[in-house]
Amino acid sequence: LNDQEQRTWRAFLDMNRLVTAAIENQLMRDADMPTAYYAILVTLSEAPDRRLRMSALADSVDGSQSRLSHAVSSLTKKGWVARERCPSDGRGWFAVLTDEGMAALEAAAPGQVECVRASEFDALTEEDQEQLLRLATTLTTHLGADAGKVVSECT
Repeated sequence: LNDQEQRTWRAFLDMNRLVTAAIENQLMRDADMPTAYYAILVTLSEAPDRRLRMSALADSVDGSQSRLSHAVSSLTKKGWVARERCPSDGRGWFAVLTDEGMAALEAAAPGQVECVRASEFDALTEEDQEQLLRLATTLTTHLGADAGKVVSECT
């Protein structure tokens, strides 16, 4: 990388690490919930009937099936998620957000939103936010559309 690319890359890594750590720390402190669990609860809360097939949930939260299965087991023990067998496919399972899980999500959301605002948006002007959105969307589209190509070029 040239000097500009190196500075940009390092700044991006630092920003990502610090914002992620701030959000993770806030959720653990205030809701005893890692960000991965929060992402699962949010995804289920937005799904029809607050339920998704486990494979679709894994895709939505960008996790492996085994990692998701472990997380859902933990969330089931807390009473926040239930597993239900798929009636049309005896091998498939749904993850279902329970009322207790919805209550936990609703209790965690205000602190999480405030942390996101404080760690990211309070430092940015409206113009900065528009630019960040444009850059994030460009990179996400590039990586999403060409994921296989990018991965093969990086390995």
